[in-house]
Amino acid sequence: MESEHTGTRRNGWTFLTNHARVLIAIARDPGIRLRDIAADCGLTERTVQAIVTDLQADGYLNKTRDGRRNRYVVAPGARFRHPAEAGHEIAGLLAYLAGPLSTPAPAASPSAEVAPSAEVAPSAEVAPSAEVANDTPGHGEPRTTA
Repeated sequence: MESEHTGTRRNGWTFLTNHARVLIAIARDPGIRLRDIAADCGLTERTVQAIVTDLQADGYLNKTRDGRRNRYVVAPGARFRHPAEAGHEIAGLLAYLAGPLSTPAPAASPSAEVAPSAEVAPSAEVAPSAEVANDTPGHGEPRTTA
């Protein structure tokens, strides 16, 4: 008898949402192009663009122009949206999966570690709408049974 967890019925799900994957890719490389994120995450550029817009609107990312490219900065104090994790900052997950988020090292503290792969805004508030549960109807990722 096949278990629900080992059978082929439920093999299309993953632990991380597309939003998390995009945020992790940006945390690893703040200057990454959307087409590269799309290729890395197995998404379309249009989907990645919509996800980046969502992340910006809810205060997880800030975008600035750097010549002809965009540069992204992850908000350091941003918290998870779902009530079960709402007390935790996303920085912990990003540090685990993408490497530690860096903050600009103060000039007087040369011993501070700075990861070259990620930048963090000095201080950013998460928009109140970021506290809305991700599993409410009309919000979050559609489930697939592929």
